[in-house]
Amino acid sequence: MSRQPLGPADKVLVTGASGFLGSHLCRRLVESGAEVHALSRTPQSSQFENLRWWQVDLEDLAASRQLFNQVRPDVIYHLSGHVTADPDIRNVLPTFRSLLLTTVDILTLATELGCRRIVLTASLTEPQSGQVDNPPSSPYAAAKWASNAYGRMFQSLYRTPVVIVRPFMVYGPNQNQNKLIPYSIRSLIRGEQPKLSSGEWSADWIYVDDVTDGLIASAEVSGIEGATIDLGSGQLVSVAAIIGQIIKLLGVSIEPHFGALPNRPLEEVRVAILENSFRVLNWQPRISLQEGLKRTVDWHLSSHPETHR
Repeated sequence: MSRQPLGPADKVLVTGASGFLGSHLCRRLVESGAEVHALSRTPQSSQFENLRWWQVDLEDLAASRQLFNQVRPDVIYHLSGHVTADPDIRNVLPTFRSLLLTTVDILTLATELGCRRIVLTASLTEPQSGQVDNPPSSPYAAAKWASNAYGRMFQSLYRTPVVIVRPFMVYGPNQNQNKLIPYSIRSLIRGEQPKLSSGEWSADWIYVDDVTDGLIASAEVSGIEGATIDLGSGQLVSVAAIIGQIIKLLGVSIEPHFGALPNRPLEEVRVAILENSFRVLNWQPRISLQEGLKRTVDWHLSSHPETHR
């Protein structure tokens, strides 16, 4: 397998570009010199010559087809969608439309027009290989599971150049403030007690820069179509341990309120298989959990001074 770095000759389309992963990825793509076409439902502006924003509703097939015909991308990253592990029934239709429907549309359009690589994202909440009889734990997990099944089908039947990456519990600067780590950091900075579930759940935590490295490699490495690649640390760490490290980094004595929120039913505990990630992408995480949390805490301290007490 060889690697062809993304650069000025490449047109790269990123859906969900204004989100957490999308914004970090677009920054890296801009730095590479690639011609970046970033999609968002809401108006955005760019200070970079090689980044153009498009306001498109991907649930509208006609609008998506017009966009593809105008851009004719070489590489597509499909990162957008209604992202929540909440099992509430109100999430069924939004996840179906924003994840499964848009993925099938994008796969169809990309196959018709032709492109060099399509990168889809899997979820750690999907049922694992060999456990297909286990029900998905949420509407989001079901939609992701079905979306990636379509991706594998397109690759197998139509030779669509699909690669699937599975980011694990990504964290870092500029993450949605309702997510566990930014919520806890900002609560502690304000001198408030974070209200959390039991803290017993464990996850494979991975810093956003490492995931961005993996996303870039998944578009650059040749001959890996059809692969599904984990992007994680390979280690499980409990929520309670994560919060304990954050408290130590901030130097506060506030105790979180564990048990204030219920645990989610059927919540998946899963660790990344790094041997395959290294073999397929020559990728492995570079940033330790301690360093990643320190960078994240420092970013919050410098970016939100108004929250300091």
